[in-house]
Amino acid sequence: MNSNLSVIRQTGFKALTRALGATGTVLFIRQFENGYGNYTKERTETLKDVTLDDIVKSINERKKATAN
Repeated sequence: MNSNLSVIRQTGFKALTRALGATGTVLFIRQFENGYGNYTKERTETLKDVTLDDIVKSINERKKATAN
């Protein structure tokens, strides 16, 4: 196994998401972290340029990728 911490973290998140789904992964991680920052402000800033068409396109791409 690669000892690069970012690779280990990424691999772990992928494993958690496969096993628990997105919601389960968040609930699992929240048990160990209190969090920080202003979620609402950060989310608003992050998503300010995202359109509904972008979201639909992303969903369709993910469905296509997982169907293969």
